[in-house]
Amino acid sequence: MNLRYLLLATCVISMPTLAKLADKEGISGEIALTTGFVSSTSNFNTEGDDTISSRDQKGSSDNGFMAFPLGNIAYTFSQELNQQVYAGTTRQDVATGTVVLEVGYKYQFESRMAIDVSILPTIMSSKTWSDPYLVGSARTETDASGNAFRFKVDNIAGSNFTIDSAYATKDIENDDVEDALKRDAETLYLKGQYRLPLSRTSFVLPSVIYQSSSADGKASSYDQYGAELSFFKLMQRHQLVLTAGYNQRTFGAESPIYGETRKDNKLSFFAAYEYTKFMDWQDWSFISFAGYSSTDSNITFYDESEYIVTVGMNYKF
Repeated sequence: MNLRYLLLATCVISMPTLAKLADKEGISGEIALTTGFVSSTSNFNTEGDDTISSRDQKGSSDNGFMAFPLGNIAYTFSQELNQQVYAGTTRQDVATGTVVLEVGYKYQFESRMAIDVSILPTIMSSKTWSDPYLVGSARTETDASGNAFRFKVDNIAGSNFTIDSAYATKDIENDDVEDALKRDAETLYLKGQYRLPLSRTSFVLPSVIYQSSSADGKASSYDQYGAELSFFKLMQRHQLVLTAGYNQRTFGAESPIYGETRKDNKLSFFAAYEYTKFMDWQDWSFISFAGYSSTDSNITFYDESEYIVTVGMNYKF
């Protein structure tokens, strides 16, 4: 997924909590207003050049400034404050470079284990080229849509282990490519992570990731294996999260265009910072984020690079 959409509002961070879901019953949440600069280089970016001269060229670059809001709202209920319905983006996802709109329900057990079920109504919605490989003529846009569902278990059996899973479908409205490259797909995502404390104010979060996509075209189907390492640090009013990730994606069949099977290697780096009680305002904080992602493929056409830098203000209520 394009970093422009995935990281559209990646700015708010926090140390994940081990306590109850909220301090009191009722509505809580936060809203952030941010501005930033984003750059994307990809042959699949519809904001870039619509005409290419070769199927062996690297993608064009698209740069620009943007301003945007993000946030979440939750309603916590029950005598033990262990049930919650919510909508928005989760803080830990934001901190590690993954931002999606979620609508869900969370239940926390006495052991502090929590189950979280949600739908992600916008993650699969975007624009793409009907035929990304068309040479010498202007390529036309088409809609990509689908549904995604997430199931997450935090602190399994009271431990520091977490399992995050998702299932998604994708549909390209006008997919004018060869049959072996058809992109309608079903995708399964699995992520296991362990919270390893280093001190009272810091910990690391190593993760292993598996993703499998079964597309209508065998050359667009893939298996992906990856790993992430996040470092969280709290220093009085300062909060810092650093994340590095790597994944390798191998596709299911030889491309009819290039005569070889596609293989991608992706590196990503993210840094998020928050200064709480900004100007001594109790519920306000200054927020900033920087992210970089680079995909190196054995087929030059699929090489991509993206980065984003943002600053903003966040208000908790």
